[in-house]
Amino acid sequence: MDSADPRNKMIVALDLPDLAAAEAMVTRLGDSVTFYKIGLELVYAGGMPLAERLIASGKNVFLDLKLHDIPNTVGRATAQIAKMGARFLTIHAFSQTMRAARESLGDSSLKLLAVTVMTSYDDNDLAEAGYRLNVKDLVAHRAQQAKTVNIHGLILSAEEASSMRAALGPDMLLVTPGIRPMGADIGDQKRVMTPARAIAAGADHLVIGRPITQASDPRAAAEAIVKEIAGALHK
Repeated sequence: MDSADPRNKMIVALDLPDLAAAEAMVTRLGDSVTFYKIGLELVYAGGMPLAERLIASGKNVFLDLKLHDIPNTVGRATAQIAKMGARFLTIHAFSQTMRAARESLGDSSLKLLAVTVMTSYDDNDLAEAGYRLNVKDLVAHRAQQAKTVNIHGLILSAEEASSMRAALGPDMLLVTPGIRPMGADIGDQKRVMTPARAIAAGADHLVIGRPITQASDPRAAAEAIVKEIAGALHK
């Protein structure tokens, strides 16, 4: 994957209700997009064969499955996914889960991304769930555990990207959802940032869904975001 190509910094989330809608979106976006995320909604609607077709066509695929189970199950699932040729796979940032996934990769090129704290959560949500740490501290705690286990990267809000880049160094991949171009509806996200600001904060890849897939002209929306990313990279 060419890290200098700004298109590879943008991951379009195919959070769409069915396979036909996802395939139509991929066709509309064409070569403006090189990287797609397939999450649980589309997986349960038949998205795994689409992931395989995208990989075969030369696209990068991020399987956002957020694995979290007993270590044996996580390990076996990770080993199966590693055979597909996907670029990224998400797992939850719990020590046993991360260790089991990491040990099951073999010589695969699959990169594991640990989910620290969901971007739809804030401090109040964590407190209600029984956590004693706030978002910032829990992200930092789980990030250090991920580094210890040699996980390749983290899923985290762009708000945490700058501090985590300083704490973890240049080698940890930082992938940020909750990206919204200026003026876009934030929807159910609580911790959001523009593409340019997220890149400046140290994010390696930006996950962007509705601002592209719900735009009147998805390709034009994608190209505008890539242009913004390119500008941020060259500052």
